[in-house]
Amino acid sequence: MLTRGMSPVLKWAGGKTQLLEALKPKVPQAYNRYFEPFIGAGAFLLSLEPKSAIINDTNEQLINLYKQIKHSPSEIISIVNSLDEVACDKEYYYKNRELYNHKIASKVLDPECAALMIWINKHCFNGLYRVNSKGLFNVPYNNKVTGKSLDKDNVEAISGYLNDQDVTILCSDFEQACEDVVSGDFVYFDSPYVPESDSADFTDYTKTGFSYEDHERLANLFRRLDKLGAYVMLSNNDVPLVRDLYKEYKIESLDVKRLINRNAAKRCL
Repeated sequence: MLTRGMSPVLKWAGGKTQLLEALKPKVPQAYNRYFEPFIGAGAFLLSLEPKSAIINDTNEQLINLYKQIKHSPSEIISIVNSLDEVACDKEYYYKNRELYNHKIASKVLDPECAALMIWINKHCFNGLYRVNSKGLFNVPYNNKVTGKSLDKDNVEAISGYLNDQDVTILCSDFEQACEDVVSGDFVYFDSPYVPESDSADFTDYTKTGFSYEDHERLANLFRRLDKLGAYVMLSNNDVPLVRDLYKEYKIESLDVKRLINRNAAKRCL
């Protein structure tokens, strides 16, 4: 299969680019469809380039980004390049963040919204994606004045992949995204991580967050799909809660990111 050499267009908390060499050997040698219910920046998807994939996230802006890259790559490239023509000072950043939040509040999901997401990601503090209780983006400026916010060739390569292969893009709950999983499919879960300390907050990646109960639902879904005969793999923090939720599986620690594996010859988690 032709390798396009794609990489994520966003910097994303918990992104897997740095761990691809550790993750890819855990992938089944053969599988049917690929499911990623928490797609994030998509580093694993873009590395594997599966011919049939179902990708999902509850973040509407993120899913709009994938849809717009698929259908309107030239518009995104043009808008981001136009934004890059102006030196980004604090006033310019907050002006564009306000426009982005207006689109979020108005539920306008278009190429400009996707372009703003890419541009803001390059000019906000540490590339974070964080929203308030109203779902509005609230990460401050990172003082980056100039620089290209996207790679034209990379965006076009991702668009080509999304169009050439059978890739379904969903915006739903992770359980709904996995409703059609059957034996022989491969599912990779990279959910919002369990906090490392008892005093830490669960994620505010979306306005509804990802709760303790959601982590329990995820663990139950993982076991159900395992019993179906699907190949399942999961990454999370190596903390007591995760070890308890997946206590029947073998846990493999990788620096700050985690893999859990039940049977190295068959399934990994």
